[in-house]
Amino acid sequence: MKTHTLYLLLLPLLILFSCQTDYTALPTYSANKQLQAVIETPAGNTLRLVYDQEKKEFLPDLNAGHERQVNFLPYPGNLGFIPSTEIDKDGKGLEVLVLAERKEPGTEMEVIPVGLMQLENRGELRHIVVAVPARPSERQLDATNYESFSKNYPGAKAILQIWFSNYNESANTRFVGWRDEKFAEKEIQRWMKL
Repeated sequence: MKTHTLYLLLLPLLILFSCQTDYTALPTYSANKQLQAVIETPAGNTLRLVYDQEKKEFLPDLNAGHERQVNFLPYPGNLGFIPSTEIDKDGKGLEVLVLAERKEPGTEMEVIPVGLMQLENRGELRHIVVAVPARPSERQLDATNYESFSKNYPGAKAILQIWFSNYNESANTRFVGWRDEKFAEKEIQRWMKL
């Protein structure tokens, strides 16, 4: 009888841990037709986290076998990816930086793109969609497109340019330019899994 009771108590735990979410397989757009983002590295972190699709966990990003620590100011926003996008053969999703209060790894959010940053790392072009939460109550910035973001928050744009150009000395990152939300949307469509 005791063994039976123990199994009944452990069964829900086993089910809970075996049903881990595959964040990369979530839809790019929610049922409300809003772009979705999955947060990997929370705003304010200095440790870069990435989603491991095989383990279905958020783990420290490794560089030469060591956890990648930012030796600069902490992340200025919540860095993550847009689900069901794939920009390389390793399955990496299109990056998104959500300008909002700190969100924990694995947070799924509906977002509105307000622009796209173009960077160059070691000779390769890197795109990061810059977004704000779709829910007005979660927004810290009163911007829902590139024009309002540029007009109302030129300082935020400058901070992002400086931060991404300096946070990883070994990457030799160079800021290339800003693009609007329409360009960001085309980039999202370009990398969506079919």
